[in-house]
Amino acid sequence: MESLKIAYYTDTYLPAVDGVVTSMLNFKKELERRGHEVYIIASGDVVSRKKYSNEHVYIMPGLSFKPYPQYKLAFFPYHTALIIQKEKIDLLHAQTPFFMGFTALSIGRMMKYPVVGSFHTFINNRKLLDEYYPKNKLLKKFTRKYLWKYTKFFYRSCDVTIVPTKTVKEILRKERVTNTEVVPNSVDTEKFNPKVDGGEIRKRFNLKDHVVLYVGRISKEKRLEVMLKAAKVLSRKRNDISYLIVGHGPAMEHYKEMARRFGLFGSVIFVGFVPDAELPKYYATSDMLCMPSTFETQGIVAIEAMASGKPVVGAKYLALNELIKNGKNGEKFPAGNYLACAKKIEKVLNSSNIYKRNAVALAREFSVSKATDKLLNIYNKTLEKAIY
Repeated sequence: MESLKIAYYTDTYLPAVDGVVTSMLNFKKELERRGHEVYIIASGDVVSRKKYSNEHVYIMPGLSFKPYPQYKLAFFPYHTALIIQKEKIDLLHAQTPFFMGFTALSIGRMMKYPVVGSFHTFINNRKLLDEYYPKNKLLKKFTRKYLWKYTKFFYRSCDVTIVPTKTVKEILRKERVTNTEVVPNSVDTEKFNPKVDGGEIRKRFNLKDHVVLYVGRISKEKRLEVMLKAAKVLSRKRNDISYLIVGHGPAMEHYKEMARRFGLFGSVIFVGFVPDAELPKYYATSDMLCMPSTFETQGIVAIEAMASGKPVVGAKYLALNELIKNGKNGEKFPAGNYLACAKKIEKVLNSSNIYKRNAVALAREFSVSKATDKLLNIYNKTLEKAIY
């Protein structure tokens, strides 16, 4: 196979650590290991430009998105077409559909390059809109209507749209986005594995006998109130559980106040941002991962947990509904039902060893190597079809 030169266009990049960035960097590392070249063209600021720019990473100056400041908006940097020409890129891959993604699509169409898009997020989610978008009701209604219309237009305009699950593929098909191919998100199964020692984390936070972990953005669309209400229910009959909440975001104070109001002081620990290198230790110190979100199109965190040998209790919705197999690698509960969530947490804690082997086995299906095989197949088919 001939080596390829691929340009990733993205509106989110380091130091932000989210599903998009994690997925992108996993693929970049594996593609480069196989002899391909990946260039990242991302929005950022002066600090990130200085820290992360190199011969394969180009940071375009952008403005902060106030509700979530690590996201930067670079307004249509069409001059990046010069980079595409200079590096003799074969294919453009838009990781996000916003300013950087639209720039990739526009350059691709003007300069006759094939464009692959990745669908990561349902940006029309009501809680997401409440959290991040305009407070004015009319403006919010306008945004909800036309942002989703634009998103569908964007992905229909790509040569191929990569989706992480069959569920997302079916939802988009009903919205007449039919150019989709499933490539599951990958995790580094060498980095996340059952042999990692979490003893240091247990000592640092003086954790109880059992640990329930949450990893992700601290924002309202993640439905953390379900987990906190479940913790309140469980606290009435047992006091041997610590809840570690890893991550940061705009709703941090909201959920801290909720935990205080529920009388969970000492049981619920808000860790904040954790460096990527330390994250495997947090999985290792836990008994299980809890994911109450109804927003997961990717489920990367759930796969990382399973690769670490930890079962997942999650909402029966989108990616989590596909990933979690009841009685095997975890347990599902009806979305928003905190009583069911509490029961499932207790069930897993009482027999966590049963789930461990199945969790690790399933995670191997999401190894970087297997996912990259599928991605490369799509790249090559797209290049073969392109009459440019």
